[in-house]
Amino acid sequence: MTAAGGFWLDRPTLVTGATGLVGSWLVARLVEARADVVCLVRDWIPQSEVVRSSLMEKVKVVRGDVRDQALLERVLGEHEIDTVIHLAAQTIVTIANRNPVSTLETNVAGTWCLLEACRRSPLVRQIVLASSDKAYGDHDELPYTEETPLVGRHPYDVSKSCADLIAQAFATTYGSPVAITRCGNFYGGGDLNWNRIVPGTIRSILRGHRPVIRSDGSFIRDYFYVEDGAIAYMMLAEKLAGDPTLRGRAFNFSNEIQITVRDLVDLILKLMGSELRPDIRNEASHEIVHQYLSAAAARRDLGWKSGFALEEGLRRTIEWYRSFLQTTGAGA
Repeated sequence: MTAAGGFWLDRPTLVTGATGLVGSWLVARLVEARADVVCLVRDWIPQSEVVRSSLMEKVKVVRGDVRDQALLERVLGEHEIDTVIHLAAQTIVTIANRNPVSTLETNVAGTWCLLEACRRSPLVRQIVLASSDKAYGDHDELPYTEETPLVGRHPYDVSKSCADLIAQAFATTYGSPVAITRCGNFYGGGDLNWNRIVPGTIRSILRGHRPVIRSDGSFIRDYFYVEDGAIAYMMLAEKLAGDPTLRGRAFNFSNEIQITVRDLVDLILKLMGSELRPDIRNEASHEIVHQYLSAAAARRDLGWKSGFALEEGLRRTIEWYRSFLQTTGAGA
């Protein structure tokens, strides 16, 4: 667990993608640690957890796009930003397949704009950049380690491979103080992308509808609870501040589990006491069949360990959506 004291106290910290799933939980932890938080927000989403929980009233908000380098330079300079945590991205695989250009613009151009703005801002001392397990692409040898080549082939995977390599290039060429996270599939309360398997399944069950599985259910993934992710980002920023040798390095963060989509849905059904059967549509395409990560390097070099097993994370997630849907009627 990251300490809520010294390091973050009054530290000027920029978070991009603050209204997203991970961003909301990260901002909550930064506010709890009494950091001086600045959030870059493109779309205003009233249902997002960071807005609903009134966290936005405790931070500074800048409206804008991560591809706007001039805006980023202004924000970094005027707010005297010390630490940057870059989460802003288009994260939905199906959307990337339908709209590759918007995904590439946000995920790739957004990354180089942010890193170049940071390079021109002498006060920036730490940058944590969120890559993904998808950056690795498809490999036969599992689990993926940080030495596994980045060979994305489909639009979303390629966008994350590119962003990851760009961050490494800035670290190697310019000495940019950036470290990279590669996490498994995030899940947790606050994810309002209902076509994702965890929130979509929970909402369907609460509505009394059969949960939909777009694939044949056999795809194997590595699911990672969002609060674990927020802790990992903060820990990496702290470690980066004290160890310049971490610049340019990437770290996998994972529970190191393998579970099929079908088994995950069945587990959620069990935890919710439902006898519904999933609607398996076998419609998914251009997705990696089998992925999971080794987090050995993060354990060894950062002293990191997961704080939430899959069942505990799912129980917390189910309770979040039960409360959310009862109080808001959202997504009806």
